[in-house]
Amino acid sequence: MSVMGKERRLIGGAVLLGLPIVLFLLSFLVGRYPVPPLTVIRIIAAQFLPIEPDWPPLVASVVLDVRLPRLLAGMAVGGGLALAGACYQGVFRNPLVSPFTLGVSAGAGFGAAVAILLFEQHYATQALAFVFGLAAVALCFFMNRLYRAGSTLVLVLAGIIVSSLFTALLSLLKYVADPHSKLPVIEFWLLGSLSAVSMEDVVVVLIVMIPASILLLLLRWRINILSLGDEQAGILGLEVGRLRFLIVLLATLVAASTVAISGIIGWVGLVIPHFARILVGPDFRKLLPTTLSLGACYLLLIDDIARTVTAAEIPLGILTALVGAPAFMLLLRRGSLGWA
Repeated sequence: MSVMGKERRLIGGAVLLGLPIVLFLLSFLVGRYPVPPLTVIRIIAAQFLPIEPDWPPLVASVVLDVRLPRLLAGMAVGGGLALAGACYQGVFRNPLVSPFTLGVSAGAGFGAAVAILLFEQHYATQALAFVFGLAAVALCFFMNRLYRAGSTLVLVLAGIIVSSLFTALLSLLKYVADPHSKLPVIEFWLLGSLSAVSMEDVVVVLIVMIPASILLLLLRWRINILSLGDEQAGILGLEVGRLRFLIVLLATLVAASTVAISGIIGWVGLVIPHFARILVGPDFRKLLPTTLSLGACYLLLIDDIARTVTAAEIPLGILTALVGAPAFMLLLRRGSLGWA
């Protein structure tokens, strides 16, 4: 590699690492309750250094108990959905699939609705959303094996069937839910939000997401080979079926864990990987880290807009759709999906 190439790689890596950190710090300043930048820095630094607090307890609570977990969750959800989307698109060799192709969103929505109807605990909603999100994908693989088909097309079709099934079940639960107490809670959860996220929620998500994401990053060169097609990958010595199952499982763990705390936030896993391809090309060795960084930055910005543009907080799922749909139309218009 030439000196110029090494310099570009170092600069690109610094930007990918530095941009989310900068946006993360700037997002502490965004909100209905203004906090000076120096105060934010001192409050955060006081958690690690012996700094005498000279700020009101309310300010510290806003920074540490409200904004810190929300911003960490925003980065985790955005980066996780984008990373899972890029992996799904590589495995299925289809630029139109997303983390929700195999029914993760429909299964998670059904699980959350069950928890809201039967339990009062916040953790029950997250747990059942995660479990049913994984169950939906497991059902897709079961159907694929039931029909003894190893093609990705059958798996995607199974995802459509499973999504329709869980969507129907979710509609049934909404029909029988109390329209004054339970139904609004279900609808708000389905729209996606980070307003109720706590630090405990973030820790639980990161316990699942970080190991799965690291494994996906380690496997990114194998996704390169897998994206060439099953026949070519088999010729090069890969066990296609097992590798596809492993990558889909890891990507689903990432997607289901993020959906469990945020609700349904669409378009992130579909659009962000395409913008990453435009920047660095289709090589998954570069694409996955870029997608992870861009996804984290994107949802941080969306969340900042959601909690400042109006007096009432706008659900994230609405904003990501309002931004993602026109952006995807523009990519299609320009032929810039970057797949080739």
